[in-house]
Amino acid sequence: MSEMKDMIVDVVERIFKEKVEKETVDLLESGAWSEDVWQLILENEIEKVAVKEEHGGAGGDYEDLLHLYRLVGKYAVPIPFVEHTLANLVIDFANLHPLTELSTVHLATKPLELAEGKVFGKLQQVPWARYAEKLVTLATEQGKQYLILMDLKDATIEKQTNLAAEPRDTLQFTDVKILASHPLPDEQHEFLTKLQTAATVSKMVGAIDRAFELAVQFSKEREQFGRPIHRFQLVQQHLAILAGEQALSIAALDNIIALLQEGEVTDEVAFARLKLDDASRIVATSSHQVHAAIGVTHEHRLHHYTRRLWAWRDEDFHAKYWKKELAQKMLHSSNTLWEAITKKKQVEHI
Repeated sequence: MSEMKDMIVDVVERIFKEKVEKETVDLLESGAWSEDVWQLILENEIEKVAVKEEHGGAGGDYEDLLHLYRLVGKYAVPIPFVEHTLANLVIDFANLHPLTELSTVHLATKPLELAEGKVFGKLQQVPWARYAEKLVTLATEQGKQYLILMDLKDATIEKQTNLAAEPRDTLQFTDVKILASHPLPDEQHEFLTKLQTAATVSKMVGAIDRAFELAVQFSKEREQFGRPIHRFQLVQQHLAILAGEQALSIAALDNIIALLQEGEVTDEVAFARLKLDDASRIVATSSHQVHAAIGVTHEHRLHHYTRRLWAWRDEDFHAKYWKKELAQKMLHSSNTLWEAITKKKQVEHI
């Protein structure tokens, strides 16, 4: 565990509390983003938290960064903090220096085609590409996979958004020269897919945190028949459901952070992603039930979080991807399902 985690989380949460209002999040609806919040992040060098000290960073770890991703989800911060910092984590596997220019990363679709130092092909749903200068992604050449770095000035960008109005652009490349490439072994690729999945899980846990807070707050403020609605059994049931889903989601995140800290590549990341897929549906349903009609209005903040849960649920390495991966692993395993679940614990106990 990083000694500076609590201090960093406290500083960043204060920034988000003071600077991210509803109007700030709504900037995305008009095709803008919170450049002033991003400048505050840069001024405080928060984007360098997980950059190695020899490269001018703070030398933080996965725990530091994933807790910050959770705050990004909790406050629905309309900046490419997750994408930029994740891009720097990924290129570290290629032994490249950290990127100072605004960058993004995209690993979850069919790789580009690489030939003689140039790429061509299409990438869909690339986050924040219209604002970024550099892109970290994958490409294949003669059956081998590479991690590549490229300049986005040579890409054709079709601006698109997800359900939460966040930039998710389509990029077209035609004989675009790359800046760097690095062979990516299967085990490193697997780890990077789980790292990006952990980032998505962190954001979703943050959005669940806030949806639950809003539901509790509203239930205390809203009165019906002369008493706050949290006194009614049906509302209490929804709040209990929300509390349970929040607790389970936090436990799943804490578990994968602990495993990433140990450098393990396990199935726990996949299980956490599956849990968050279910939690996003349940939390959105119960939080909107508590808020009733006002919860679906643009004027209320709840939609900032439920729309993100719905959008993030279907992005990157989503639940369907991990279900298929887990199923294939079980089909090719000599262990029964029960043995696969319990074998490691039994060995440790012995």
